[in-house]
Amino acid sequence: MTEDYRIEARRWAWPADLCDLLAEVETATIGHFEHLGFVGCQVRPVFPSRAIGNAITVAAPGRDGVVIYKAIDLLAPGDILVISRVDHDDIACVGGGVAAAARARGAVGIVVDGPCTDALEIAESGFPVWCRGVSSKTTNRAFRIGGSINVPIACGGTAVLPGYAVLADDDGVFVAEPDHMRQLAAVALARQKRSRHLRPHLEAGKSIFDYKTPETP
Repeated sequence: MTEDYRIEARRWAWPADLCDLLAEVETATIGHFEHLGFVGCQVRPVFPSRAIGNAITVAAPGRDGVVIYKAIDLLAPGDILVISRVDHDDIACVGGGVAAAARARGAVGIVVDGPCTDALEIAESGFPVWCRGVSSKTTNRAFRIGGSINVPIACGGTAVLPGYAVLADDDGVFVAEPDHMRQLAAVALARQKRSRHLRPHLEAGKSIFDYKTPETP
């Protein structure tokens, strides 16, 4: 069978200030008021991690390892590789080599709704990877099935478009169109500020229903 790789060009510009805006935002805070955009809870960080960046999407079938490295060649600083395992299998397409190559291109993380391999090596490298467990069954560049890059995908049950903003931390992975992410960030930061004021009240053993929000000067 002749392999077919569909590779779409980057046609978007990453807002330079969005990373700074999201620096203190927690995915769990967004989870209080937003219902779309959360990658499935089974996708977890290999080690405690946080990453903010621009989605480069990959639809990766079967044991084809070529499509992953084709995507890596397109990475730019600040990108996050978001990979859909379209066969929902137990094949690891991300390992120590892929993580090292992505990091060398300036990527800030990888999210895959399948397993990784070389988990200890990835953890020791400090390069953030979110995945669905660990597997010793891996992709191979000898298998050329095909795949797609920079196309709409479903990762962990949520839609991810190329150029989406990605916010990933210890509690999960959240994605959204950049302008929408900006709006959500403003709401989340305000909510987190209120939560910081509330915490001493709760730690004192007082009821949340007795709490009075401080007046804003």
